[in-house]
Amino acid sequence: MATAKKLTAKKAIPKKPVARRAVPKATAKTAVKKVAKPAVAKATKKPAAPKAVVKKAVTLAKAVKDVKDKKVVRKPTVTSELVKKYRASAKDTGSVAVQIALLTDRIKSLTKHLNKHIHDSDSKRGLLIAVGKRRRSLNYLRENHPNSYAKLIKDLKLKK
Repeated sequence: MATAKKLTAKKAIPKKPVARRAVPKATAKTAVKKVAKPAVAKATKKPAAPKAVVKKAVTLAKAVKDVKDKKVVRKPTVTSELVKKYRASAKDTGSVAVQIALLTDRIKSLTKHLNKHIHDSDSKRGLLIAVGKRRRSLNYLRENHPNSYAKLIKDLKLKK
């Protein structure tokens, strides 16, 4: 029986030691370098940092002052030029002819934008809305004021 127990008993398998990363031992030279470098870096960098911040703040303040001192001269926009060209009287800013001219200008700019940005669906929607408004306005103008309709179509170079 003693032999049977010995055969059935499992032998303990010794575990292999886990491989650990070798860490270099600190020598006297490396310990001194680690301590000495931060002390030198702190001493040289502290005075430099505030000067740079102050310099940036001064240049920003100067830029803001320059912008305030300059008078902004704006050129007349395309919109005001179109209103002046197509208005019926001096105070007219919203007649059908003016609205059609403004819509045509907007349609041209949106078309130019969509040639570059094909998948811009929001601009595409805006273009379709503007084209629909212009079409309805042109229909109104054609029915009620045929002379001004013919003149406007010729001036804006529209197909109709």
